[in-house]
Amino acid sequence: MKGKYKFASQPHSPLMPSLPPLLWLTISGLFFAAGEYLSKRYVLTPGWPLLAFLVCMYVLGTLAWLPALAQMKSLSVAGTLWSVISLGMTVLIGVLVFHERLTALQTTGIVLAAASIVALSWH
Repeated sequence: MKGKYKFASQPHSPLMPSLPPLLWLTISGLFFAAGEYLSKRYVLTPGWPLLAFLVCMYVLGTLAWLPALAQMKSLSVAGTLWSVISLGMTVLIGVLVFHERLTALQTTGIVLAAASIVALSWH
């Protein structure tokens, strides 16, 4: 049964238009960051509508992740890129919206995380 399953290099579906994988990861990260923002808002002022909306953001983020993974075919690289992108957006929301402060060590970690995107994207 070797070679029975073939996977396209790019998903062909009207639900998953052909966009670069890094763009899909960024879109997914934006939905995740929106979910993180709404999670913080939910903790401050709980309510069912807000909870439903934040769950929708996480679901949309997951759906946007799938085309990137399908195109990249490397879970380790795609997952690391997604983690750094989404966590970077989460840090920005914490700092800019909720006025959280970062230590020098935390800032260094963020810079190193950004450098990992460059290293992982390098061909």
